[in-house]
Amino acid sequence: MQYFIGFVIALFIALTGVGAGTVTVPVLVLFLGVPAPVAVGIGLMFSTAVKLILVPAQIVRRNVSWRTLGFMLLGGAPGVLIGSLFLKHLVNAGSQNLLNALLGAILVSTASWQLVYSFRPMQQNSSAKDRSRLLPWLMLPVGAEVGFSSAGAGALGSAALLSLTPLAPAEVVGTDIAFGFVVSLVGSGAHWFSQASNPELLLHLIAGGVFGAVTGTMLTNRIPRRPLRFALWIWLLVLGGQFLFNSYQVWAAAR
Repeated sequence: MQYFIGFVIALFIALTGVGAGTVTVPVLVLFLGVPAPVAVGIGLMFSTAVKLILVPAQIVRRNVSWRTLGFMLLGGAPGVLIGSLFLKHLVNAGSQNLLNALLGAILVSTASWQLVYSFRPMQQNSSAKDRSRLLPWLMLPVGAEVGFSSAGAGALGSAALLSLTPLAPAEVVGTDIAFGFVVSLVGSGAHWFSQASNPELLLHLIAGGVFGAVTGTMLTNRIPRRPLRFALWIWLLVLGGQFLFNSYQVWAAAR
């Protein structure tokens, strides 16, 4: 089961550019019973391992805009450290139910926004004005969200690139995957030293993820991204709602 989960998540990452932490954490918590802090750390480490396979392919295809990536990391790298420290504070305070509720709120808000964004007509960005100098300010909170929940790098990063840069769609995916790899690497390092981990589960996910990443890379030009992303956001909206409902039940029982 763990191998299959890793395969499916990595397949989605390769095909859509999103889904690493956003999918991994709720699946581990809701279906495998992994504590949220451990799931966040595993999500970041798994994302790093899978994107380590995907990034070279994007570089070879010249889909990474290095200048744009630099602007993104200027805000995203310190942001992920801030988010990791906030998560550590909640864990030390024993606020497990609050943590679950915040994770649910992040999933619901991200999925809802992306569903609305999905109905916008597809546009070519070549004539768009380059406002990439705004990216550090936007990627700071995105990085913080990644450090706290392991989610957001792919979804919010690609949305920012589409809105603020004239990059072609393939460059948006490649640059965003590279950004997700670096912030996941920074975040996984922070979580490795501050949170409990589950190396056996992580290795099982990575083993399945290797095959998923390779399969997705081979299919990326044959399968349209937009329908897959839409289905992904619907599913994550349901999972986020489940997080919020479970947290409400615990809160109501404690009153």
